[in-house]
Order: sequence, then C-alpha cells, then structure tokens
Amino acid sequence: AQPAFGLAAAAQAALLEETLAVLEAPEAAPLFGPQSRAEVPVAGLVGSRRIVGQIDRLAVTDEAVLLVDYKTNRPAPDDPAAVPRVYLQQLGAYAALLRGLYPGRRLDCFLLWTEKARLMHISDERLEQAGALTASPPRS
Repeated sequence: AQPAFGLAAAAQAALLEETLAVLEAPEAAPLFGPQSRAEVPVAGLVGSRRIVGQIDRLAVTDEAVLLVDYKTNRPAPDDPAAVPRVYLQQLGAYAALLRGLYPGRRLDCFLLWTEKARLMHISDERLEQAGALTASPPRS
C-alpha cells in the first residue's frame, strides 16, 4: 500500500488474496506453523562440497523436513519440468545438506511462486533428472 510501489487498491487486494490463499491452504499448514522458521541460514559439507545459503522457509516435524524456496519469476512455470535448472540445483544442495542433519526423516522440497502465491512440490525424481542432487550448487 506504500505510495512508492504505485499499486492500485485492486492490485493490492489481489496480492493479499493470493498470499492468504497459500498461508491458509491445508497442505501448506506445516510450512507456516509453529514448527517452522523463516530465513534459516545453513552451512555445511556434503562430501567435499561446501554449501552456504539461506533457506526461505523450513519446517521440521518428527516425521519430515519441509524445505521451501520463494521465487519471483514472471510468469511462473506451471509444471516442475519447466523449473529452471539453477533453482533445482539450489534445492538439491539444500536437500543434500538437510538429509545429513535429519537422517531418517522424509524430506519434501517446494518452490513458492510469488506471482500466483502457488506452492509447487519438487520431487526427488525431478531433482535427480536435473542433476541437482549431484551438481555443484550455485552460490547463494
């Protein structure tokens, strides 16, 4: 609503509606619940690779670790097959690090596209297809 952004009231209302839709979606509840954290700094070694970054959203439960990275692409892809490889590499690097920190827990990776406030699950298979679990991670 700040004048510097120049957004009309209708555009502001649309953004608010899209954002609340993600926050209130039942499947996203653990991502924004009491066991979740925003902007989590991470650093560590996976094999000989040094990984340093910041996870946009992380939720850790007794059963699972949920990793979310926000993306602002416009237009946002509708299909995980169209996600840019660099984003998959970033998720893959974080996933490899978190698997070492939370052994025995399921790890689910997501991208949150801010354009439509849409949560997209990225499967391990998709990360592997892109070479993301073995490729060198991009610098964050």
